[in-house]
Amino acid sequence: MKSAKTPNSPALLRPCDPEALHGDMQQIQLAIARRAFELFETRNCEHGHDVEDWLQAESELLRPVSIAVSETADRFSIQADVLGFSKKELKVGIEPMRVAILGRKSVSAAAGPAGTTSPDTSPAHVLRLIDLASEINPAAALVELQSGVLRFELNKVARPEAMAAAAGQA
Repeated sequence: MKSAKTPNSPALLRPCDPEALHGDMQQIQLAIARRAFELFETRNCEHGHDVEDWLQAESELLRPVSIAVSETADRFSIQADVLGFSKKELKVGIEPMRVAILGRKSVSAAAGPAGTTSPDTSPAHVLRLIDLASEINPAAALVELQSGVLRFELNKVARPEAMAAAAGQA
């Protein structure tokens, strides 16, 4: 008999084509740029605050994503906090030297006091790029979401010199 999937069981995510993901990332980056320009205009176009405006726009539009990366000789393990996002609201891209996380929250209302609802005012997007120090094999990546944590298991590509050194020790 097949067991029912429990709410806390991991949900596997299939990585997207990185090129297709770049288009979605550009839309978010354009929204950030538009908001940063609005902030510039509200200061009567006073120059010298471009970084401040950009960071303010990011904080308004993007949810922060804390990550933890651990590395061994043959793999990377990454955990990203994406609490509040479902599997359907997340996209991941895996390239040989980088991982991308993109999330777009569906508009929802949060339960308020006495059964009333109020709109969720936290930012509706996640955009996080994680550069890797070693090349990995994207085809062998395992990506799963469980209890608001997105977990990646990424196998490193074996370097020819490392393989030769291992063979020489045998």
